[in-house]
Amino acid sequence: MKVEIISRVVYFYTAQIDVTSGSPDQKSKQLKKSLSESLSCFYPFAGRIKNNITIECNDDGAPYVEAKLNGLLSTFLEQPNNPGAIEQFFPAAIQSPDAGTWPILQVQATFFDCGGLAVGVCTSHKLFDARTMSVFIKSWAETLKGSGQTVVPVLDAASYFPPGRHRSFRPPPQELNKAGDQSVTKLFVFDKQTIVDLKAKTAGDRVKQPSRVEVVTALIWKCVMAGSRSIRVGVPKKTFFMTQAVDIRKRAEPPMPEHLIGNFVIPALTKYDDHELELSDMVAELREGIRRQFDENKAKILGGEDALQVILEDAKQLLELFRRDDADSLMVTSLCAFKLYEIADFGWGKPTWVNILPVANGLSKLVTLMDTREGGVEAWVTLGKNDMDLFERDPLLLEFATKNRLAI
Repeated sequence: MKVEIISRVVYFYTAQIDVTSGSPDQKSKQLKKSLSESLSCFYPFAGRIKNNITIECNDDGAPYVEAKLNGLLSTFLEQPNNPGAIEQFFPAAIQSPDAGTWPILQVQATFFDCGGLAVGVCTSHKLFDARTMSVFIKSWAETLKGSGQTVVPVLDAASYFPPGRHRSFRPPPQELNKAGDQSVTKLFVFDKQTIVDLKAKTAGDRVKQPSRVEVVTALIWKCVMAGSRSIRVGVPKKTFFMTQAVDIRKRAEPPMPEHLIGNFVIPALTKYDDHELELSDMVAELREGIRRQFDENKAKILGGEDALQVILEDAKQLLELFRRDDADSLMVTSLCAFKLYEIADFGWGKPTWVNILPVANGLSKLVTLMDTREGGVEAWVTLGKNDMDLFERDPLLLEFATKNRLAI
C-alpha cells in the first residue's frame, strides 16, 4: 500500500449568531469560488506530480469535497483526543494505492447539524511546508472576503535550488519504526499559564528567556527519554537525539523571500548522552543544536549554488542515524509561529479549533506542536504503545500537561 508524505490541517468553525455568513450551501459556494480564484495565483497547486521530481502544471485543479456530519460541533470538541474521529474531516485516506499520484491540494468542507463547519486541507509535502500552507490559507481567506489583501506567492524555488544532477534522487523507504510495537498518537495540552510556569522553571544562566516551543519540547523529550531508559534497563546505553524542523528561508545568506513557495524545511540535530539533564540544560542544548546547524558558513552555503547538495547529504546522514540500533530518536516539528488561527478567518470569525493531526509515516517517535487559541501549546505525540504507556504517566508531564481537554 502506497503511503504519501502529506501535511494536513482542519479548521473548525462554530456557527456565529451575530455574523451574517450565509447558509451551508452559500458557504460552500463561496469556498469553491474563492479556492478556484486563489489557484490562479498558486497555479502549481492545481497540477500533478510527475515522476516524483517535477510538477506538471496542467490545470487539472484541486478536488473539493462537501460532506455532512450528523451531530454537533460542540459534542465533537468535548472528545478531541481521538485521531480516528478526526480522519473523517480530511478528503483523502493516508494509505491508498493511488497516493503517489494524488492531486497536490485537496479540500473537504464538512457541515454539522448545528451550522458549524470544518474545512480540512490535505497537501503534498513534496511542495508544501508549514510556511507555504499558511501563505496559501491566508490568501484563500482574504480572497473569499474580498479584502484586497491577498498574498502574492513567489514561485521561484528552482532558482534557489536548481535540480541539476540531483533530479534522480530518491529517498529510501520510510519504515523507520524500530519500536516493534504499534504506534499510538495522543494529544497533550499546555495552557497559557502552564507555559509561563514552565518558562520560569527552565530559565537559567545559559538561556534566560526560553521560548514556549523550547520549554515544551524539552519537557516532552525528557519524559520520552525517561520512559525509553526504563524499558531498556539492562541493555547497552543508547545515544539519544532529536531533530527539530527548521525553515531555512530566513536562515540562508542572503535570506530567501518569506512567501517563497515550496518545502524549505531541514532538520536541526541535537544529541544527548544517555544520562539525566536538567530541563534548563535541555533547553540550552536545543537552542545550541539549531545554532550549530545554521552557523555563518552553513548559512552562506544555503544561499549559494551548492545548497541542494548539502541538504541532500544532511538528509542521507540523518536517515542513517535513524536506522542505527544504538540510537534512539525523536522528531519534532512546530507550527506555533504561523498564526494559523489569525490567518484562517474566511469571514465567519476565527476558527474555534485548528487541528494538525500528524502523519507518522513509519516513525515511532514524533511530536507536532501547535498553538492553542488562547496562547498555549498543543502537542500531538506519537510513540510506540509501550513508550506511550510510560510517557503519559510521567509525573513531570502530568505536572504541566492535560489530556483529553482543549484550551478553547
